[in-house]
Amino acid sequence: MAIKSIIPATYFLLFLHLLLPLASCIKTKQVYVVELFGDHTSDDKTLHEVENSHHSYLLSVKETEEEARASLLYSYKHSINGFAALLTPKEANKLSEMEGVVFVHKNQPKIYSLHTTRSWNFVGLDGPLNPWEEESDHTDGNLLARAQYGKDIIVGMIDSGVWPDSKSFSDEGMEPVPTKWKGVCQNGTAFDSSQCNRKIIGARYYLHGYQSAFGPLNEKEDYKSARDKDGHGSHTASIVAGRVVPNASAIGGFAKGTALGGAPLARLAIYKACWPIKGKSKHEGNICTNIDMLKAIDDAIGDGVDVLSISIGFSAPISYEEDVIARGALHAVRKNIVVVCSAGNSGPLPQTLSNPAPWIITVAASTVDRSFHAPIKLSNGTIIEGRSITPLHMGNSFYPLVLARDVEHPGLPSNNSGFCLDNTLQPNKARGKIVLCMRGQGERLKKGLEVQRAGGVGFILGNNKLNGKDVPSDPHFIPATGVSYENSLKLIQYVHSTPNPMAQILPGTTVLETKPAPSMASFSSRGPNIVDPNILKVLILI
Repeated sequence: MAIKSIIPATYFLLFLHLLLPLASCIKTKQVYVVELFGDHTSDDKTLHEVENSHHSYLLSVKETEEEARASLLYSYKHSINGFAALLTPKEANKLSEMEGVVFVHKNQPKIYSLHTTRSWNFVGLDGPLNPWEEESDHTDGNLLARAQYGKDIIVGMIDSGVWPDSKSFSDEGMEPVPTKWKGVCQNGTAFDSSQCNRKIIGARYYLHGYQSAFGPLNEKEDYKSARDKDGHGSHTASIVAGRVVPNASAIGGFAKGTALGGAPLARLAIYKACWPIKGKSKHEGNICTNIDMLKAIDDAIGDGVDVLSISIGFSAPISYEEDVIARGALHAVRKNIVVVCSAGNSGPLPQTLSNPAPWIITVAASTVDRSFHAPIKLSNGTIIEGRSITPLHMGNSFYPLVLARDVEHPGLPSNNSGFCLDNTLQPNKARGKIVLCMRGQGERLKKGLEVQRAGGVGFILGNNKLNGKDVPSDPHFIPATGVSYENSLKLIQYVHSTPNPMAQILPGTTVLETKPAPSMASFSSRGPNIVDPNILKVLILI
């Protein structure tokens, strides 16, 4: 009798155990996007009324008004007609059956990533650089002057923020903020309203999507504000609208000249929607979630921008319906806002293009007629062309030249050999030598750090066949240069054929008017348009 009573009890406990995950699932709140009929141009609702309408939908499925308001992440008031909210599956299902609701879909976080002094001269915008010294007789022939240097055009930058202290964002001599501007300067960590001026006229940041997917922001890795931590957003903003900064150069004096943006009198509105990858340091990249991106576009439309600049894209083909950049851009274009996006950095393979929507101006990466030569001199007198912006010099001495695969720890898999990956080099074999490391695996700058860790005195980055002649000019912490695939083979042949191969990395110099230029950078993404092959996207090279 006791045994019979135990068996049903055991099954009952097992049944409860199986129900627990289901009950948890039912109660677990997830991010849903709710889209409603119509758009914001079809009625005369105020922004407050739009948000109240969204709250009323939530109140119909939540138990209290407080819970309804707390669940609302974003109310989209200028782009799609809808909102993003934390809902249980049961609440989402109930909403989907309500009148006025087009559909409710669980947010599958689309993880977007960021893409990134002579350029304007190279493309012919080389007129007088000081707008206040511009004479009227120059305006007929100078495009920059005829465009009034972008005066009072408001450019919304959706990116990783901005470093407002840079001279590129000075407002000296600029007129008051245009009256059409409706935006705000949002306070946050190391950024308050005083950081905005007549150049940076607004700043916002968006975290709800990121934190709902990845948890709280690690504030050791990024600022909880519109301030830029890694420089990508500041870089793109200065390219678009940076002020005239004379005598600018990279460390070591490379590329010395006057830095300025394409429209130095344009105003900047900053929308930070990109944050560090969870569990990684900021320098390893950023991610931008779809609901944060859409809200940034939504606010920019409402704030009154004239242009949207978005150097962000999705790593895989994505339909226009799922792509919030494409969808948000379409709403912006309908409001006469020009949207400019990057093509991506996934080249040189075909069908890697980001932002292919026909209503977006898509910009690819190209070279200019400036190069940074840092050749290698071999002990037999041969000069091998190289490129670098490393400010450190090796002196006049020759040093032994070795291949990375010959000074590595034994037992490395063949597919990991020769790349100078972390902790792969033997210090007793690499110390005091110049090490040739190949591209193909690992980060370029980390390869130089590995050579430095192992005691190497110099570093040569060798292109693989895929990269060919497209040689990057990088800064490193020891004397360094990069070489083409053809020159990599020459160096390997020299090491193999010479009893005591010796080399010297010569100091880098800036060389202008190099040919051919422009040419498509190898890293720049390519077509054809995989979303819709019937639409030919013409890329603008910058």
